[in-house]
Amino acid sequence: MTATVSNFYYGAVTPVSAYLMACLGAALGLRCTTRSLRRPHRRAAWLALGAVAIGCGIWTMHFIAMIGFSVQGALVGYDTTKTLLSLAVAIVVVALGVFLVGYRGGSPANLAVAGTVTGLGVAAMHYLGMGAIHTNGTLHYDTVTVGLSVAIAIAAATAALWAAVSIHKLWSSLGAALVMGVAVTGMHYTGMAAVSVHLTGTSAVAQSSTSLLSFLLVMLAGPLAVLLIAAVIVMFDPDMMLGNDDWEQPAPADRYPAGDYSAQPSQQYGSW
Repeated sequence: MTATVSNFYYGAVTPVSAYLMACLGAALGLRCTTRSLRRPHRRAAWLALGAVAIGCGIWTMHFIAMIGFSVQGALVGYDTTKTLLSLAVAIVVVALGVFLVGYRGGSPANLAVAGTVTGLGVAAMHYLGMGAIHTNGTLHYDTVTVGLSVAIAIAAATAALWAAVSIHKLWSSLGAALVMGVAVTGMHYTGMAAVSVHLTGTSAVAQSSTSLLSFLLVMLAGPLAVLLIAAVIVMFDPDMMLGNDDWEQPAPADRYPAGDYSAQPSQQYGSW
């Protein structure tokens, strides 16, 4: 028996919250990447923080959206190991893309490779998270819709990496983060549109239980704390505090040969 599936059990609360988290992660990631280009002596640290922020933002978006996922006539649960593994995958694949463009620049070929790898990784995170679901049924996916969600993930990842090395002014990067939030959230709900559940048993409960909600909130606590810490670091960075956050100079990756930053100036600050 095919069950009725809903991704909006709590109405607009979960999709709007998920979108805002995707935007937050993207905005922090863009600002961290800008700092990495301005601070070559701290490049790796800023890129790592940016990758963690974007990865946590994407993962948090996914599981906030999953709070609204319900299967009529079935209880839904999650495997803890696979859930945490999906978080690790999100951070690692984003780091691969961010470090690639951070050190080798934003040439079309480089962006294509980095965007494809990162997009496939984001899609893998999504479907690994879906694989963590336990319910009294089996999940089936529409192949065409899955393919569309992967294509959206690759396009969103490529656009995000392009923005990371090309957009440096504060308000421009915030606008880019809003657009990226639409793309990432759109990828999630496109992937969810591919899902159907065939029940193998019945349950008297037709919605997510309190224990499930508690589990997801506990899982979200760590990434949310990381995003908060990243936001504090970015906000209290010397450039932000001194009002020098807008940067109209070309990125070092565009001014110098790939991988050669020996000739570029280095600004010495007391912190990242």
